[in-house]
Amino acid sequence: MGNRVSAINTSILRAIFHEPPTAPKRSLLAKILTFFSFFQLALVRFKVSLFRELREQVWGLDEDEYNESFGGKEEQQRKEHGKGEGLKPIGDLGYSGSTFFTTPNSAYLIKSIPRSFEHTFFSQDLLPLYDQHMHAHPSSLLVRITDFLYTPHTTLGGLTGLAPTTHITMENILYGKESDTSGPDGEGGKAWETYDLKPASYFYPERDIANGALAPESVKERLVDTLPDKIRISKQHRDELLDHLTQDTKLLEDSNAVDYSLFLVRYPASHHSSVKPVTSKATTAWRTGVKSVDGKWIYRAVILDFFWAKHKGQPMFMTGLVSGFNVFAGKGHMSITTDAGEYRGRFLRMVEEYLSVDPFEDQEEEE
Repeated sequence: MGNRVSAINTSILRAIFHEPPTAPKRSLLAKILTFFSFFQLALVRFKVSLFRELREQVWGLDEDEYNESFGGKEEQQRKEHGKGEGLKPIGDLGYSGSTFFTTPNSAYLIKSIPRSFEHTFFSQDLLPLYDQHMHAHPSSLLVRITDFLYTPHTTLGGLTGLAPTTHITMENILYGKESDTSGPDGEGGKAWETYDLKPASYFYPERDIANGALAPESVKERLVDTLPDKIRISKQHRDELLDHLTQDTKLLEDSNAVDYSLFLVRYPASHHSSVKPVTSKATTAWRTGVKSVDGKWIYRAVILDFFWAKHKGQPMFMTGLVSGFNVFAGKGHMSITTDAGEYRGRFLRMVEEYLSVDPFEDQEEEE
């Protein structure tokens, strides 16, 4: 593991296991050393009591089990001395420049939020509403954010972008993939599929300018995922999904958020007996697994990436830039420049179009 990744790893674990002092007194030397930190930043937990209440009282997570998911204090101390493994770094999952880790047991995902307009929107604008929404709708399909870590001090690492200054920890609905030992080779996790679903009808410059000739295929493939077939489920599960999404996206519309996605996971139903279940009391079948009516797949789903708010500086700049471009090009809005109500409408229609309560519907249409 590289020095940068190892240092970020240690910073996150320290924040999880070390409660911040109530009235810190820092010497001049300590302030100077903190400023010259490049990779290993002094992170602290934000709104500790709020997130603990969400974990324990709203979502029914056991606090000891939550801490053990990060390896426990002993493993954190071993990591600080270069002996423990700590968190597991995973590959690039998007355009934002974020770093990603999973806990040793893969139950939680830790994602950095490097863009200030995104993490300030969540911490200052959305969090109080998110907290209220989760209390009112404990089974909400907005991804469960279980901790928010930030550095309260200015550092060279943060100023230069060498190390992220803000992280969120959240549920990992891919939990169970690594332990899936189905199949003759014992590597059933290879059969799991993920789809980051957004409305495909928006203007995407990489795809829609010069017929996509200006961007490599590797970039265009990551723009918008599409399912190769329908999500064939019972009417009960269809209605449950749409009810959750209608409630959750209303909150996002009221908060002026756009560009969020439905993160869909599916794996073969034949693997289900060997997959570790998601442990939570206040949950829905869409977290633990919905079986398709044709008996082929198990589905899970949550809403991700709801940090792009239209009233923040960079989104406002991008909206003005694209609007000016469209005076001549007429390409229409991007998913990050449309208004929140319009995005919500297209998002819900997209999900409805993917859903089918008849396993033979597509076959009949083809005939």
